[in-house]
Amino acid sequence: MQLMRRQETREPIHEMEDLANRINRFFGSAGWPGGFFSKWPGNGDRELLAAADWSPTCDISETDKEYRIRAELPSVERDDVHVTLDDRILTIQGERREEKQERGVKVHRRELCYGSFLRRFTMPGDADESKVDATFKDGMLNVIIGKSKTKASKATEIVVH
Repeated sequence: MQLMRRQETREPIHEMEDLANRINRFFGSAGWPGGFFSKWPGNGDRELLAAADWSPTCDISETDKEYRIRAELPSVERDDVHVTLDDRILTIQGERREEKQERGVKVHRRELCYGSFLRRFTMPGDADESKVDATFKDGMLNVIIGKSKTKASKATEIVVH
């Protein structure tokens, strides 16, 4: 299966975003509000590479007829999830909103991540972009991408004259 995360295509900017997300998850759980790389140093309003606040876990599988992506999105509302397809890149993005704090409640530990999320996947060559369906139920997003009957063309060397 050729379906992969975008940063695996060896694009330096996406590798940097992935590294920043990993560092954010580490330091965010250690008590830095918003993560370590949530802002550029010295500029309080500029976000670093538009990195997401957290990243949902996903399973990717395929059958002979389709590709399947399952994203785990607990405590996310359906209206806060957006799936787009542009130039063979499937993007899942949205936001998990923080619950309002009750008065008189003392929080002892905060490990849940809130805020925006973003995942991108490069569609394989035999994926049929006209056959994409997404459903959301009980905190699980299921995206089905149909396969086309024609195989993706392989790279062809072009003779330069």
